Amino acid sequence: MTREYLKKATKTAQTDASDVRATVMGILDDIQAGGDEAALRYAAKFDQWDGPVLLTSEDIAAAAAKVPQQLKDDIAFAHNNVRNFAETQKTTMTDVTLEVVPGLIAGQKVIPVQAAGCYVPGGRYSHVASAIMTVTTAKVAGCKHITVCSPPKPGEGVNPAIIYAAHLCGADKILSMGGVQGVAAMTYGLFGLPEADILVGPGNQFVAEAKRILFGRVGIDMVAGPTDSLILADKTADAFLVATDLVSQAEHGYNSPVWLVTDDRDLAETVMTMVPKLIEDLPELNRDNAEAAWRDYAEVILCADRAEMAATSDEYAPEHLTVMAEDLDWWLDTLSCYGSLFLGEETTVSFGDKASGTNHVLPTSRAAKYTGGLSVHKFMKIVTWQRATREGCKPVAEATARISRLEGMEGHARAADARLAKFFPGENFNLTAAE
Repeated sequence: MTREYLKKATKTAQTDASDVRATVMGILDDIQAGGDEAALRYAAKFDQWDGPVLLTSEDIAAAAAKVPQQLKDDIAFAHNNVRNFAETQKTTMTDVTLEVVPGLIAGQKVIPVQAAGCYVPGGRYSHVASAIMTVTTAKVAGCKHITVCSPPKPGEGVNPAIIYAAHLCGADKILSMGGVQGVAAMTYGLFGLPEADILVGPGNQFVAEAKRILFGRVGIDMVAGPTDSLILADKTADAFLVATDLVSQAEHGYNSPVWLVTDDRDLAETVMTMVPKLIEDLPELNRDNAEAAWRDYAEVILCADRAEMAATSDEYAPEHLTVMAEDLDWWLDTLSCYGSLFLGEETTVSFGDKASGTNHVLPTSRAAKYTGGLSVHKFMKIVTWQRATREGCKPVAEATARISRLEGMEGHARAADARLAKFFPGENFNLTAAE
């Protein structure tokens, strides 16, 4: 490739990665052994919360009363969009039946997991949208029990809008507890909750590590790192929109990479001039995050043409990918590695993050090379079944016996032999492995 870095990152997500595994493992072990009391101790220590942890219907109603009607309407709008998209996704997964050979019937069943645990961040930012994204998809999938946990603010509790959104979208229980202790409570079935079959939702490095450690005991949506975003832009792109969108994603956190890939040097240089000014205009907390992310993790890459731009993007496999360029259909057909794709300046990652209907829980750290984001499918299991007539059993048993003996698995071969002997007595079969 002939790409040129006009701005090169000085850090990566791994640069500042601290070894949190031992800390998280210790907390999980303590809570598994100590149950509710241990979880409450950690809640008091880390959440600075000693109030009730399971919200009652009265708590939920009181929280709803604090949410302005316009915000309720906006939450309902986003919920409807996410639900409609998830319902359409669900139609792509169906039970199927196939007669593999005459007399041998095989099938697929799609079954939702029983209990889902949804983590909703509420620390630095109160992620109302995460409640919508996670709970709605679990509900549409058909999960019988959905628990939401979210960190309370000291002296205040869980953000009322998070409570309202979680309840509206179908949460069965809401837990006022964050961090590793919240994840552990859902996993181990504390406070009278059912043990979660799957854990989903974004969180900080401690939440992410807890999910990584618990994977296997429970399912998880993905192992997440810092959020990242890439913009592909050509000479037709609006530099102000490109710069604005880069800044909008950099505010997620100090280590949230944003990348611009373009084949137009003038556009790149204009954007690089604009971004610091746009960051300076943000509120303090957002400004600090975006400033560090742009300074240490951002890159601006100049490519020879759109083919090289597309190849660069697929190499980076961004969580969020925006295209502001001519011939959007070409990009849609060509690009293959991304969590979610935003085509044209009429949409933006912020739409997907909050209200357009596609899910914002997406693969980071180049995981988009092998997986997509959270969807209704993550809450559903594809299982298989089979049955056969005696005639249908016959050729399968013969092949099974011979393959098993070739592999040296005599017990498997005899399971097939027994059926041939029972169903077809007196017939001779060649059941030895081929030499």
